[in-house]
Amino acid sequence: MISRTIESSLMKALQSMPVVALLGPRQVGKTTLALTLGEGLMKRWSYLDLESDTDLSKLNDPEGFLSTFEGELLILDEVQYMPELFRILRGIVDARKRMGEKACQFLLLGSASPALLQGSAESLAGRIRYVELSPFNSLELLKHDTEAFSMDLLWLRGGFPDSYLAANNQESFDWRIDFIKTYVERDLPNMGSGISPIHFKRFWRMLAHYHANQVNYSELGRSLELSHTTVKNYLDTLTGFYMVRQIEPYAANVKKRLVKSPKIYIRDSGMLHCLKNISTMDALFENPALGASWEGFVVENILVHLDARWEYYYYRTATQVEIDLILISPSGEIWAVEIKRQTAPKPGRGFFEACKDVKANRKFIVYALETQYPIGGGVEVIGLKAFIELILAA
Repeated sequence: MISRTIESSLMKALQSMPVVALLGPRQVGKTTLALTLGEGLMKRWSYLDLESDTDLSKLNDPEGFLSTFEGELLILDEVQYMPELFRILRGIVDARKRMGEKACQFLLLGSASPALLQGSAESLAGRIRYVELSPFNSLELLKHDTEAFSMDLLWLRGGFPDSYLAANNQESFDWRIDFIKTYVERDLPNMGSGISPIHFKRFWRMLAHYHANQVNYSELGRSLELSHTTVKNYLDTLTGFYMVRQIEPYAANVKKRLVKSPKIYIRDSGMLHCLKNISTMDALFENPALGASWEGFVVENILVHLDARWEYYYYRTATQVEIDLILISPSGEIWAVEIKRQTAPKPGRGFFEACKDVKANRKFIVYALETQYPIGGGVEVIGLKAFIELILAA
């Protein structure tokens, strides 16, 4: 099994907070990681899967059952199916705090974001820390096995463990087809979303065509015969389940007419390729979506390494002057990032104009190779690995 770099963050959280929520999409490895950590703890621990009828029956009297776990860690999996637990956990945590017990008592695993788990945000404020587990990323895999790692393979298949580690491209592609089918036909209805599986699957596929662009709610709604409000609801649902990332536009101190709608990305490149029926590298290189796919892959690999001190945006004016990604560092520096697949990339005039608009302190082109060099105008060409390491050192 490939080690996860998130492990140290999770361990620190477990040592300092009464409740920790490990969140991320389905099949990303949350349960495996939690059980592995449980085995390594110097204390007793138990595990309940809230999708299991047997385990769920133990919570007929949740307050009474949970109160019996003193001095040990209880792992509750798929906690989004029982949001009423959050209020009960608050009472138990506060009672134990008054008794002087500070060690973590509860590790919650969920496939929905804090925004969808509103009960935890409201009931456990100040008592819970959220840790997100994302699919495999390039730096993580590169550190694990420098010789065997293939950036192109990760880009094509995406970072879900069963997809990336599949025996061949067809098995990987089939796994992703099944994943999307299960999400649409089982997981969303089980969450009580009230969303039609047929409509939602069509929406998800259509959304893939807006990848790396601003979504036009009205246009998308007309194509699917859905209202503007329904389209936004569907988009927010996919965002809440870690399938889509929405990036807001940068507008600080800029006096130009700007594009105001969010830019959207299918977060996992493998899922994007599955939605667009791309199963091989040859098919990917022949597809018109090649540049947008690479941009999304790089953006996601960068953003999963940002801690809470960083801010991120995109920039685009009504005249198409744009920057793919703007990062604001913990020290307040503005980094302008252009993303290119070409092996000899050059920024356009619009990039330099945009950098003046936002008063960028540093300018980068992140590309497909690893050689790093300046190209004039204060722009540095840099590979993805080296750029992520710059972020981690900032």
